[in-house]
Amino acid sequence: MTPRLAHKATTGTPAAMAASNLLRPLCLALLCAWAAQAHAQAAAPHTADTAGVATLPAPRDETWPGTIQLHVDSTELDQRIQRVRQTLPVDKAGRLTLLYPRWLPGTHGPYNDIGGLTGLMIHAGTQRLAWVRDVTDPYAFHVEVPAGVKALNLQFEYLAPLSPAQGRVNMSRSILGVQWNQLLLYPAGHFASGIKVQARLKLPEGWQQASALRDAKGQVPQPGPDGWVEFAPVSLETLVDSPLFAGKHAKRIELDPPQTDKPVALNLLADEASHLEASPAQLDAHRALVQQSDKLFGARHWRHYDFLLSLSDNFGGIGLEHHESSENGVHTDYFKDWDKSVRARELLPHEYVHSWNGKFRRPLDLWTPQYNVPMRNSLLWVYEGMTQYWGHVLAARSGLTTPAQARDRLAQVAATLNARVGRTWRNLQDTTNEGTMASRRDKAWRDWQRGGGDYYDEATLIWLDADSLIREKSGDTKSLDDFARAFFGIATTRHADGSIKPATYTFDDVVRTLNGVQPHDWAKFLRERLDTNNPGAPLDGLARSGWKLSFAEQENEFAKHDESSRGRKERTARYPFSLGLSLADDGELVQVVWGSPAFAAKLAPGMVLAAVNMEAYSPERLSAAITANKSGKAPIQLLLRQGERYRQVTLDYRDGLRYPVLERVGNGKDRLSAIQAAR
Repeated sequence: MTPRLAHKATTGTPAAMAASNLLRPLCLALLCAWAAQAHAQAAAPHTADTAGVATLPAPRDETWPGTIQLHVDSTELDQRIQRVRQTLPVDKAGRLTLLYPRWLPGTHGPYNDIGGLTGLMIHAGTQRLAWVRDVTDPYAFHVEVPAGVKALNLQFEYLAPLSPAQGRVNMSRSILGVQWNQLLLYPAGHFASGIKVQARLKLPEGWQQASALRDAKGQVPQPGPDGWVEFAPVSLETLVDSPLFAGKHAKRIELDPPQTDKPVALNLLADEASHLEASPAQLDAHRALVQQSDKLFGARHWRHYDFLLSLSDNFGGIGLEHHESSENGVHTDYFKDWDKSVRARELLPHEYVHSWNGKFRRPLDLWTPQYNVPMRNSLLWVYEGMTQYWGHVLAARSGLTTPAQARDRLAQVAATLNARVGRTWRNLQDTTNEGTMASRRDKAWRDWQRGGGDYYDEATLIWLDADSLIREKSGDTKSLDDFARAFFGIATTRHADGSIKPATYTFDDVVRTLNGVQPHDWAKFLRERLDTNNPGAPLDGLARSGWKLSFAEQENEFAKHDESSRGRKERTARYPFSLGLSLADDGELVQVVWGSPAFAAKLAPGMVLAAVNMEAYSPERLSAAITANKSGKAPIQLLLRQGERYRQVTLDYRDGLRYPVLERVGNGKDRLSAIQAAR
């Protein structure tokens, strides 16, 4: 997943991988611990006096009898209602607990919102059955199955957000996003890999769909005359890991030569047909991403891979990884303003890398047997941090970004993390707990609060440090590329149904593989960077690569056009390394850097800058005022509004405009350019 939702695979129980000693007694111990935690939610037996309180069955690696039939009608675009009908085979009478998925791979936390599930009714034939929600786990529903009943019929609605204020918009008049975890209930007590589901989806007339799911013949299915799309039966694990985009303006582009084994495709969906148009050079860069990834990892661990890419200002932005696909959402100008959307062009490389790192290779403590067992995120600095590093590198190697853009992007990362004052109280390792804290709200004082994704970008600097150190110690005969091939390119094991089991790993596995590439005290190297509270980001990798962080008075091209691929579309004026401010178009303060001149003047996010030196605010006037006071003769006067109250402050800041750049150091080897060069 990209920062930050933000974030599936065709998975199963952890595979016994000979090359990595992956299956060990610790696996069983962890599963027992997870089961114990689930059981502890409600110890009292279910009685009339304790209705809704029951021990939840522990997940078992056993097959659920029969195949669940799941029918979803997604044609109600005006009201954004998806209607679900589900047939659940059962083989015995008595208590049955149904679960709504809560902990979702890629989001790293309990982020599936059950508030969208409404109108739940359960029938056994014509008899309506009463259900009781568990009072300690609101994602669990208990129902008594009558004797002789062979199947339960469930029906409910999923109410999609009508506006961004209610959540990510996944239904619009032109694009639909289907995440199956929002549209089903599943029986407790089983691994997701042991539950078989056959899905059918009804689409609006004339729409096409794109997903990693296939029909019974292994082909990409499209709607029949009645609008229904039929998918082949798959495990619940594969279904949840195979979301779907659909729309009336869609295009499928094969990124591999014809007849390629395990092919890769780019599926485009847009608000208007004109937004789908891409130049040959732009498509060649996406093809080069696939080729450069093959050269990096050396193996493909899937049957086929589908990029799902929406180009829309109405459909919610997203970046979420899956094993055989990824959900990606950018603005409509992705192809049109190609030279400006650098951050957006790093989205696909990041999510693609996740198929190897996070989906195929997965941290042992992050693997769970189903979606209502808590995750543990201790290795997100590998899962997300190394993915972020390879995403930057592959964007440059493929030509999705230029060498200059890649350096400018890295300069921004280095400067931001180097100024992160919150590291003095909160180390990087602790930020990996952010997902399980379920803390998705914007952080008003992010520089001090930290979290929210520092394990993405700061870990990028750590892996650059490791890459350059391997190169230096090996006389530039080895690199982190060798680690990638050894760690992520290992052989895979398949189930009979074709799904791919994850190969789990631990901290020791990472250290062992690094030592196999280049002997060093890698455990100490990593723990020093993860566990300490030293000021300043780990910038040794830049120095060892022949570059240093510096500042200039002119914004680099990346900073000028740095609009989030999934967030605010409007231009933001940024002065974080001078006054310590970032402002939206209307003058609202969206960031105030902790400890900066603006912070010292008692400014806070949410205030609105109305005037600079008694003239209406504009970015040009604020920039000019900052420059004019370099001599100290023209202190900067700011008029701010907070609610109905106005306040004037004066800042005697004298260091001028400061924007991060990378500056070449000496005449030594330019390892950074070597790292980013195409293979």
